[in-house]
Amino acid sequence: MAKAIYRNIPDSQGNNAYQQDPDFARLLSVYLPAELRDHLEPVFQELGALTGDELERLAREADRNPPTLRFRNRDGSDAQVVEKHPSYQRLEYYAFSRFGLAAMSHRGNVLGWPEVMPPLVKYGLTYLFVQAEFGLCCPLSMTDALTRTLRKFGDEVLINRFIDDLTSQDEDSLFQGAMFMTEQDAGSDVGAITTEARFEDGVWRLYGDKWFCSNADADLAMVLARPSGGDGGTKGLTLFLLPRRLSDGSLNRYRLIRLKDKLGTRSMASGEIVLEGAEAYVVGEPGNGFKQMTDMINMSRLSNGVRSAGMMRRSVNEALFIARNRVAFGRKLIDLPLLKRQLVKMMVTAEQGRSMVFHTAECLRRADQGDAVAAKLLRILTPLIKFRTTRDARKVAADGMEVRGGCGYIEEWSDARVLRDAHLGSIWEGTSNIVALDVFRAIRREQTLPVLSEHLQQLLSESALSAVERQRFEAVLQQVTAAANQVAGDNTLEADARRIASALYNFTSAVFLAWEAAQIGDDLRRLALAKLVLSHKLLPRDPLKPEAGDGAWLAALLAETPLSRDQVDAVWEE
Repeated sequence: MAKAIYRNIPDSQGNNAYQQDPDFARLLSVYLPAELRDHLEPVFQELGALTGDELERLAREADRNPPTLRFRNRDGSDAQVVEKHPSYQRLEYYAFSRFGLAAMSHRGNVLGWPEVMPPLVKYGLTYLFVQAEFGLCCPLSMTDALTRTLRKFGDEVLINRFIDDLTSQDEDSLFQGAMFMTEQDAGSDVGAITTEARFEDGVWRLYGDKWFCSNADADLAMVLARPSGGDGGTKGLTLFLLPRRLSDGSLNRYRLIRLKDKLGTRSMASGEIVLEGAEAYVVGEPGNGFKQMTDMINMSRLSNGVRSAGMMRRSVNEALFIARNRVAFGRKLIDLPLLKRQLVKMMVTAEQGRSMVFHTAECLRRADQGDAVAAKLLRILTPLIKFRTTRDARKVAADGMEVRGGCGYIEEWSDARVLRDAHLGSIWEGTSNIVALDVFRAIRREQTLPVLSEHLQQLLSESALSAVERQRFEAVLQQVTAAANQVAGDNTLEADARRIASALYNFTSAVFLAWEAAQIGDDLRRLALAKLVLSHKLLPRDPLKPEAGDGAWLAALLAETPLSRDQVDAVWEE
């Protein structure tokens, strides 16, 4: 039944976000085994319905009512309590308990499936969830990543002590995780960390300030600190697990000083803490903490990309709904040529992000099973995603607000919140400059580019490309890899890192899109998107030459109906 539009103001509240997005189900069939995909179809349907209705309402309410910090109980005793709005607590229930998003990568029997879920399931569900609520996805990601890091590097005693709580779906007993790393003197420059670890009376105690602690009242946090007398720089850091409460139930010796008043992610508590001899436990090899923490950082970076991709798709969903249902100058907005182009640009960028994160999730699955090639792919794809997808989300969110018009600027709608939240992805876990440079560090130190190039060539051979399409793709591959190798091998070209990393991201995503189209088989929409990436983001164009009028392929692309080979061929003919 079609939703009624009141006085030309389209409102998508109540729509199923999963059903609004036809490619979602198709891509799940590409990346998941058929049995698991069929088992999870009702789950995606349920979460899609919640995302478009209850979760969206809860997210708006939680954004309007950010957490507060209560320092004392009424009897004067120390409290240090972060008080969260009931709407945020209800969102926590759905994420951690109902859907088990922090548990499913670490144990079986989540969502009725006996085995541990592959990463694509977690990221696919997060991709939906974030279309309603972004802030909570930070604690969700950090809990998942902390659990992974603890299991990977912690000793058996430490793992056994905390693993059940970290993977619980019981609202009253589950533990949430965090990562406290940033200091006033040490943001991206992690080697400048001054937090000191002292071994006193048989336990390690931490002293110092942590400047930006998201999920500030987490039950457990991973913390980098420098043991007394240790080496300077990153090589002297050790990774510690910091509990909020000690085994006797008392608060550990650190204080929350204040909560941050943030541009976005207002629903989630970020704060400052002072460590005053807080008891903590060594994780992994002493003095090798930064390397171990990098695993958690990379998982958080990948999760950032997933969230940015999801928010872009939310903006596309909203813009398409508005354009299909709002009338101006006697025509539906979606029939207006300029808006068509704007919508297609949004769609292309959003689908690049989705293909990148879904394909990388499959690389993560293979890497965790010991596939060395997949591990190298993961190493270069993760910073590419963190760099480009998070930046693209800001533009797509802003364009989505513009499509709604004046209402988009009003806090009663969610466009402003989505735009605010979208800006965080490019700052968290390394700014754009830092992460772009990491792309070339991966190429230079770990020789990831030849592996990626070979992988892309293999995917092209499995794609349904015409001779002309294949020729263009292969020519761009040679150019992009040559440019990336040049920047990686010449320190004087550091200023080109962002530009060439963007080119590598764009080409890689285009290949993923083309490959997905061949796997889907009966719909070449994603091949059309791939060709648009090349023609508008990589191939040379005359900026002063008017382009030909829109073809039938463009209308079909916006209608999200299957595209034929003839329609896809027309993309480059025009």
